[in-house]
Amino acid sequence: MSRTRTPAVEGWFTGEGDGFRLLGTRCAACASVFFPREDAHCRNPGCVGGDLAEVALSRRGRIWSYTDSRYRPPSPYVTDPELPWEPYALIAVELESERIVVLGQAVPRITVADLAVGMEVEVVPGVLSEDAETAWTTWHWRPTGVTA
Repeated sequence: MSRTRTPAVEGWFTGEGDGFRLLGTRCAACASVFFPREDAHCRNPGCVGGDLAEVALSRRGRIWSYTDSRYRPPSPYVTDPELPWEPYALIAVELESERIVVLGQAVPRITVADLAVGMEVEVVPGVLSEDAETAWTTWHWRPTGVTA
């Protein structure tokens, strides 16, 4: 049985494989880029405001900081309390072109021991959680040159 792939957050990413991208917005007046996306008004306090357009963000960036998650987060995080908790690496990445920092999980099997500040990573599709019918999709960061 095939699971329905459903974004964990609609409108934050699109595509598959090498075409996978995070989606942000850019202000027409000041060129500020936002992620998560902003659809109501420019968040730049020095801007008078302009139209906001959706933009695909850079696929690559450099690790700005990282840590690991060794405890089960509280709700609304989706997790099965019957299963043992599996720690994961959490990475803050400064995007190559936009120069904004985006947080996300590392791909499975990458731990903090595999990471270093300044290391190049790329955004790839990931799965946040699954049940019998649905795979809730998200993004993961993967060090460049790693295929797993």
